[in-house]
Amino acid sequence: MDFNKAQMTALEHRDGPMMVLAGPGSGKTTVITHRIKRLLEAGVDPSGILVITFTKAAAAEMKERFLRLAREEDEKRRKAGKKDDHLPKNGWSLHRPEKSQQSAAEARQRAQGAGNSLEAAGSRVSFGTFHSVFYHILKWAYRFPAGNVISGEEKRQYFKKFLDESGMEVEDEAEFISSIINEISYVKGERLDLKYYYSQNCPEEWFKKLYDGYDEMLEQTGKIDFDDMLVMCHELFTERKDILAAWQKKFKYILVDEFQDINLLQYQVVRMLALPENNFFIVGDDDQSIYRFRGAKPEIMLGFEKDFPGTKRVLLGTNYRSTKEIVETSLKLIGHNKVRFEKKLEPFRGSGRPVDFRVFDNPGHEMDTVAQSIRAYHDAGYAWNEIAVLFRTGTNSGLMAERLMGYNIPFQLRDVIPNLYSHWIAKDLFAYMEIAAGSRKRSDFYRIMNRPNRYFSRDAFDTPTVSFDRLKSFYQDRDWMEDRICDLEADLRTMSRLKPVAAVNYIRKVIGYDDYLRSYAEFRRMKPEELFETADKLAESAAEFETFEAWKEHAVRYEEELKKQNLEGTREARDRVTLSTMHSAKGLEYPVVFVVDVNEGIVPHHKAGLPADIEEERRLFYVALTRAKDRLHVAAVRERYHRKTDVSRFIGEAGL
Repeated sequence: MDFNKAQMTALEHRDGPMMVLAGPGSGKTTVITHRIKRLLEAGVDPSGILVITFTKAAAAEMKERFLRLAREEDEKRRKAGKKDDHLPKNGWSLHRPEKSQQSAAEARQRAQGAGNSLEAAGSRVSFGTFHSVFYHILKWAYRFPAGNVISGEEKRQYFKKFLDESGMEVEDEAEFISSIINEISYVKGERLDLKYYYSQNCPEEWFKKLYDGYDEMLEQTGKIDFDDMLVMCHELFTERKDILAAWQKKFKYILVDEFQDINLLQYQVVRMLALPENNFFIVGDDDQSIYRFRGAKPEIMLGFEKDFPGTKRVLLGTNYRSTKEIVETSLKLIGHNKVRFEKKLEPFRGSGRPVDFRVFDNPGHEMDTVAQSIRAYHDAGYAWNEIAVLFRTGTNSGLMAERLMGYNIPFQLRDVIPNLYSHWIAKDLFAYMEIAAGSRKRSDFYRIMNRPNRYFSRDAFDTPTVSFDRLKSFYQDRDWMEDRICDLEADLRTMSRLKPVAAVNYIRKVIGYDDYLRSYAEFRRMKPEELFETADKLAESAAEFETFEAWKEHAVRYEEELKKQNLEGTREARDRVTLSTMHSAKGLEYPVVFVVDVNEGIVPHHKAGLPADIEEERRLFYVALTRAKDRLHVAAVRERYHRKTDVSRFIGEAGL
């Protein structure tokens, strides 16, 4: 295989620290796998090589890529009649440190005697995530029993039970629980003091209850979570220098992929592990660091050379993925970030088509045109799975999914598309309209009775079917409550005569549902505009239908089709257009990419207020642009929900 000069410098590096800046499509995985091969060929004990990634899938892929390379090399040697001189196969594991020591000479001697292959030696290299590596270290130190690491589902069930028993009313329960889990992880990873911490998801007293209750549950059940593992491993290495020394002696060579995604605690532990020889080989791209919300800090990579004096730095500056126009556009964009390594990237492939940027009147026009363009690409010979549509957040992908269904275009989801019609706001609006249409189900009244607050008690609805006369009788000694009941009856009569979109607007503006959304947003530490956007989407959908029944039938069909697409998208043969968030698209590539909804408030996201947040958003958009190999389309709109909206500042920065 031919390597460019920068790749050769990286894969031939032997001892001491090295930082490989790997631009998009620059062949970083190839460099890592060939570096492992060179180390083994030099006689390095394979059990002394540790390769760390951030996900199980990435670790498995890296291992498979290396073993495939090893098999190919073994086949070449066999055909050439050469003897193998590598270690015998012994399975993949993180062995006890004291049992895996041997010199390079001993390794060669054993290998020559056994006559085994590069693949066999490679199978003894340790590939794992930070969590799996740290867990094995803790397991040997503390003799942890099997199954003591809490699963994601166990976490979610605990918090669901906590909310049920605490009386804390949260409408978007699943989203809230995910946010709280991420926030607790962030607090632990940054080792923050709760006394001075301001929660992003709920009032501080509630966050502290959730945090303390979770920790207490872990202690009572004898469980640990991934974040505890990092803290415990740091404490173990700090307090037990003998144990640290044993693991340092075992892992002579440490390679970390996607280093830009590392958080502070992960870095502190692996930095201790690399001492004293510092054979620490890191690969990453600070321009693709997009996980600040998880604690990732690109500043760690930027400061690596200060922490490891004498670090050799090499830039993999050839982009083998994209055309010249795509590379130049993305570089113009990312060049506006201040906190980064300066890089000069060259396209290997030469010129192609110009990057296409268009502004549409509204989201409906935008998505219709994208769907038509996808159909045209397929008619021109592109497979469906060579095309991707990228969004800033999953909530923006629902309209695209509806349009693809309408055009009979198969698609697969990299993320779970939130079903607009199953959102709690949709359920509230539908409940209002069901009652206006004649429903008297108690469950419908439960949803809307205090949205906005009317001071209804659940005790007032004591029968499965609600009677307004019975309700008035319940509150007969409180005239002001009877007035509220009469007002509700009058509102429902008015709504029964309205078309769906008018009914939605009546609920929001006249009945006062938007006021309820404002108060709930305040509790959840959200901007009310986030909730208003969902209500706006529902109003936009309702405008397409003459009757509530027709709108409701559409919602049911959409849900069924979405489930079908999710199910079929998991099958092996997936010739389908990919719908993905920008985060989930990282590491992937497609011949044709559409990046949509590139407007202020979306890209960059409205939550991005600080300069560091804007730089993160710019990196995220950079990741999206660099997924494209041949054709890149970028789209924005002039108007959203009948309000003017600005094209993203990033469009001008990218020269589009």
